[in-house]
Amino acid sequence: MPVEFARIASMAAGAVQGPGKSTGLVDAFGGATGGGATGTFAEALGQLVGSVDQTAAEANKAVVGMMDKTNDVHDAMIALQRADMTLQLTVQVRNKLVSAYQDIMRMPL
Repeated sequence: MPVEFARIASMAAGAVQGPGKSTGLVDAFGGATGGGATGTFAEALGQLVGSVDQTAAEANKAVVGMMDKTNDVHDAMIALQRADMTLQLTVQVRNKLVSAYQDIMRMPL
């Protein structure tokens, strides 16, 4: 299953930032996507969490390949940075969701 970072990042940025606002995350994952994103936020969040595991596995595979001298060092570093960026995006989305939940719980009835 291919990971669509631009779509996930645009949906996450739209949910976190609100409509009409933009973040640099979308451009970091391959360009801005207009309103063409389909699916629910829950699906995008599920894909994002799944992509953390997938990119970590790819990074581990690249490091093992580097140690076996079948991959170059720069390929391993790129895979490690991609995994790190995916994890950072996921943590920031989680932080925004927790913050939004806390704000909602503090609202008076």
